Amino acid sequence: MRLFAPIPFLLALTCAAPAMATGAADSLITQNDRQRLADYDTVRAAALNEAHGAGAPEAAQTLDQVTLAAPKSWQGMDLTGEWRCRTIKAGGMARLVVYSWFKCRVTDDGSGWMLEKLSGSQRTRGRLFDDGETRLIYLGAFAVNGDPFPAYGSGPDSDQAGYAYRMGDNWWRIEFPSPRYESMLDILELSR
Repeated sequence: MRLFAPIPFLLALTCAAPAMATGAADSLITQNDRQRLADYDTVRAAALNEAHGAGAPEAAQTLDQVTLAAPKSWQGMDLTGEWRCRTIKAGGMARLVVYSWFKCRVTDDGSGWMLEKLSGSQRTRGRLFDDGETRLIYLGAFAVNGDPFPAYGSGPDSDQAGYAYRMGDNWWRIEFPSPRYESMLDILELSR
């Protein structure tokens, strides 16, 4: 009886897997961000409800287009490369704001995908972690106006946590529940 898989089969599995970070986000995530993700469903529902009562019809249409897109499998997706990205702020002080497009980049450092928002006054940089077939966890840091990025875990003013969803071949989003500033839910939409 054979107890191991043939090498070609193992190589095929390795090549087919997306380049997500190895190791568990669970070992890195702060207690504050763990709570933010635990409250995700409740915060998201409240933010979207509040946002629908505010803003221009075009902004509400964009919000619906992005948030109602059904998540797809990350299998076979290669995120590396240049992306255009924009932030949507929902609920809270911002109520509903859809920003213009900026530049983002995803790289693979051998341990998984790293995202960086390259332009605009509010930026993020962090890593994506596997959280099932249709969802990734994003852990990163927030910086403004070209300030250096602090390391993740530096504190609630800069730490970010969110869930990433693939919506199409060249379209995905990260939803950040309870961001530190301005809104109840930030959504970073990426497309190319």
